[in-house]
Amino acid sequence: MIEYYLTLYGIPKSDPEMAGDRYFYRNGMGEWSLNKSSFIHKIDNLCVNLHDKFAFHIYGSRQKFFEMLTVTPELLYTCGMNSESAVGRDDFERLVNNNSTNVELNKSLYLYDCRKLVGSIQECNKEVIQMLGEFYRVLNLEELYQPKIDEPDGIRYISSPITTQLNALIAFLFIRMHSLLDYLTKLALEASKIRINFKNYPRMSSKNILFSAKKDLHKIDKSGTVFEDCDLITEIETFRNHLIHDGLLDDIPKVYKVNKDGLCTEKYILFPDRGIEGRLAAFKNRNLFYSKEDKINLRLPDIVISFQEKQVNTLEKIGLLL
Repeated sequence: MIEYYLTLYGIPKSDPEMAGDRYFYRNGMGEWSLNKSSFIHKIDNLCVNLHDKFAFHIYGSRQKFFEMLTVTPELLYTCGMNSESAVGRDDFERLVNNNSTNVELNKSLYLYDCRKLVGSIQECNKEVIQMLGEFYRVLNLEELYQPKIDEPDGIRYISSPITTQLNALIAFLFIRMHSLLDYLTKLALEASKIRINFKNYPRMSSKNILFSAKKDLHKIDKSGTVFEDCDLITEIETFRNHLIHDGLLDDIPKVYKVNKDGLCTEKYILFPDRGIEGRLAAFKNRNLFYSKEDKINLRLPDIVISFQEKQVNTLEKIGLLL
């Protein structure tokens, strides 16, 4: 099988030295990996540490936590969270209410609620990096239009099911990164207001909290975190909000293709201009202008990596709260 290295320009290479400064490849686990600068493993390690910190904080000591693990039934960490549990909502409520004064049960339920939040951050980051790799796989290896036709030299745009898929993958990336902003806000708030009363099964402090509640995070140093105002976070918010509330980022989702001497030399997708404070440049009803030739496929890895780095700083500072 030929090993391809996926480039940011949409032209696959068989030699990594020809693939440019950044490229994607499949690792031994079958995962898409960026050749350098990813913080995904650092994020995972920090999340593992937070799993333990929540457990030790709630149980008071490492020994008590591990003693709890030996007697914890599976249903405590699968009911209402995991497809492995077939227990319905009413049965779960009855179980909890019938044991409502069991302090150890209430601690366990709350602990696994907190751990689910940490686990969501881990899994969401995996989704982002895999969908990023999938975007470059499609851009590099899929034929943009079927049936294949002879194309003249120059620049043309293509709109097809494949270009729809590429634009949908970009939309997913921005929406999922914004999901992480929500999750990290919830986690920071939960760590700063962690429950200590277990006479009943406690409601999480962060329930129904979203990223907009970052202004209420008074116990965490926001410098270098996702809670600090910066162009990166503004860009993620801007494009996510447009996609969710106002529609597509291009009236006709398309990919531009550059041909030279009968060969494709580049593929790219344009993103709209941003104006004041990083928001979309707008006039009356129009907010999709393309005067700056922003080729988003050249920037996506840097956006994701910079966002990962801010998550590392955020998770480290959340850990200091526990």
